[in-house]
Amino acid sequence: MTTLPHSIPPGSGPVLLTGVAGFIGFHVARALLDRGRIVHGIDNLNDYYDPALKEARLALLEGRNGFSFEKLDVSDRAATAELFARLKPEYVIHLAAQAGVRYSLINPQAYVDANIVGFSNILEGCRQGAVRHLTYASSSSVYGANTSMPFSVHQNVDHPVSLYAASKKANELMAHCYSHLYGLPTTGLRFFTVYGPWGRPDMALFLFTKAILEGRPIEVFNNGDMRRDFTYIDDIVEAVIRTSDTVASPNPAWDGAHPDPGTSRAPYRLYNIGNHSPVELWDLISCLERAIGREAQKVLLPMQPGDVPETYADVDDLARDVGFRPDTPLEDGVRKFVAWYRDYYRV
Repeated sequence: MTTLPHSIPPGSGPVLLTGVAGFIGFHVARALLDRGRIVHGIDNLNDYYDPALKEARLALLEGRNGFSFEKLDVSDRAATAELFARLKPEYVIHLAAQAGVRYSLINPQAYVDANIVGFSNILEGCRQGAVRHLTYASSSSVYGANTSMPFSVHQNVDHPVSLYAASKKANELMAHCYSHLYGLPTTGLRFFTVYGPWGRPDMALFLFTKAILEGRPIEVFNNGDMRRDFTYIDDIVEAVIRTSDTVASPNPAWDGAHPDPGTSRAPYRLYNIGNHSPVELWDLISCLERAIGREAQKVLLPMQPGDVPETYADVDDLARDVGFRPDTPLEDGVRKFVAWYRDYYRV
């Protein structure tokens, strides 16, 4: 048995939100502001993908009551420390990271700088500032070579297959050290294939939509033999806010002789955030063709290095502790994404 984390009333305390101009960060910021929270957003607005999309997201947040923004790179130790000392946030939601599995094969140093150095600066800022709760983005990629389905936070994840995945696993280990040594409550969220309006241009749904509308073929890796636990952005946002408002607490039943990777004697938690319903890649493509009203030309390619054939989230812990399970049907989510894409790019 584990004890439930102590719930606090939602809507209290200012939030420092890193990666606020990113796909997930933008949506989380908007939802927090809708709930009356004060949000201090930071982002480095880098050019990993088109900065104009990040700036367009940010433009929808700026001017809203309770929102402030600063351009800052969390890998800058001095600037990050000064920010914490000045803002004194009660809660931190850390979503800033160098994303993408394939890019980690091209530019590994970017993952060390953003995901390792940057995360260490966030942890230290939280410790020095006595932050009430740190909630941070991990990834389903940490499951790596695991094949036991569904993926559970209570499984060991010691065989990553990309540097991106290794950096996210490192984040979880670093967070545990700070929870153990300093009593800093930390909660890591393993996101599963997030999609929806304002999504990242390097993700499959975005790439497929763009190609189909431009009359170009789509690249289908592993000859289409892939399954993904596609998770709609609104469900991700709800899970992020609920877990942030539920401060991680120790598991008094934790046993070092049979250690549970998902909990600890320290105030430390991990959760999967996924739709717990893996979808064949061909089914995603069919949904997209129906939403666009056009059949895709397909080019079948082998598996990309760093990819895995299947993801599938066990979300029982999330449902038990915060009372929520993502459940948006893929057909609905894809239709909303295509509607946004057509509107934003005037297609």
